[in-house]
Amino acid sequence: MTAAAARETAAPDAAASGLQPRRRAVAVAAVLSSMALVVLDAGVVNLALPTIAGALQIPAGAVVLVVTAYQAAVLMALLPCGALGERLGYRRVFASGVALFTAASLLCALAPSLTWLVAARFLQGLGGAAIMSVGVALLRFSVPPDRLGSAIGWNAMTIALCSAAGPAVGALVLTLGDWPWLFALNLPLGLGVLLATRALPLTRGGGQAIDGVSVLLNAALFALLIAGAECLPVLPGLAVALWLAAILALVALVRRERSRTAPLIPLDLLAQRSFATAVIASVCCFAGQTAALIALPFLLHDAGLSALETGLQMTVWPLAVAVAAGVVGCFADRTPMAWLCAAGGACLAAGLAGVALQAPDADSRSLAPLLALCGLGFGLFQTPNNRTLFMAASPERSGAAGGMQGTARLTGQTTGAVLVTLLFATTSVEATPRIALVAGAALALTAALVSASRGRSG
Repeated sequence: MTAAAARETAAPDAAASGLQPRRRAVAVAAVLSSMALVVLDAGVVNLALPTIAGALQIPAGAVVLVVTAYQAAVLMALLPCGALGERLGYRRVFASGVALFTAASLLCALAPSLTWLVAARFLQGLGGAAIMSVGVALLRFSVPPDRLGSAIGWNAMTIALCSAAGPAVGALVLTLGDWPWLFALNLPLGLGVLLATRALPLTRGGGQAIDGVSVLLNAALFALLIAGAECLPVLPGLAVALWLAAILALVALVRRERSRTAPLIPLDLLAQRSFATAVIASVCCFAGQTAALIALPFLLHDAGLSALETGLQMTVWPLAVAVAAGVVGCFADRTPMAWLCAAGGACLAAGLAGVALQAPDADSRSLAPLLALCGLGFGLFQTPNNRTLFMAASPERSGAAGGMQGTARLTGQTTGAVLVTLLFATTSVEATPRIALVAGAALALTAALVSASRGRSG
């Protein structure tokens, strides 16, 4: 037996014992660096959209396709990439995702037109989906089970810190150079992560072959959902029709997959109460957070804050998430996770309600503690909820769990954005931010109650 074969044969035991300390450190660093790569890229690109529109001489409405193409690719590919990880091995899929993301970043940097840039961003999204779908699965095979909560906490802290740093990094790059440098900066980090993938655990592939028709139905489902969300502000009738078509695609996908032992959409995992409640709570919490983060700039602008002051106020939120995620990760492995999630959701709900109820003439500085409470609540919720989701799945189904985790997050974010869009279309501009914050608080409270129900049943 060769050394490589021996490592691969022993891979299933890695979930029980983890890697050796030195190799474990490199493996965890590779996963966290890949998350930083993906999250920073999203932050800097959002900031650069006006600059890109001016440089390519395209309308502001058209440049949004740079973001939409990426989001569509991620949503369409998360579940298939998770299934590929189970079939081919998580390390192979992860390395392929990093390679594709890095190569697509080069194509973005060289893009001479919007069409080229949108196509390259779609490829970036496919690579990002591969990274996100199997990243935590690789952490599960890299660390011992009693350290998984800490690893997930570090992962959440990395994402929060990069979310906070993204706009500042983007502004610095645009100050020093042109927009292609935003994508070129991905190249050294991506190549570094690729070199580190050799330290990642080898997991044995196997199981059923992936059904091509199911992959197409999955892609159609999320493409229709995103298209409906894009059409909602201007063509609400078409948006409803697209969403009805998405429901039909979902029904067809479930009917096709329900007899499979390892379905693309993880029906076997969703049949477990702990997994299903973690997914529902995640969708609600991310929807509440996204609705609030979209509404807050309008509220702060109405309060008379400048763009810089608004940015500084809102930075409190992700920094608090990072602190809470790092701290809670240290004891998530020893504390009932359902109650941690419930407490986090309740804190987020209380913070959002407090912001919504602030008097219009209140000192804007009084919002900072409430935004910190929101961030602490979300960080307290996220780490134990993700741990619950992954521990409900067997090691062999970690790819499906990772794909479902990412899908729940993006579905929640899309739901929050659609909610605010609907409010802007049906209520006054002045009233919408506070109504959106109240709705966000209700969604966060729902996440808390769903999590608490898991605690009572367990």
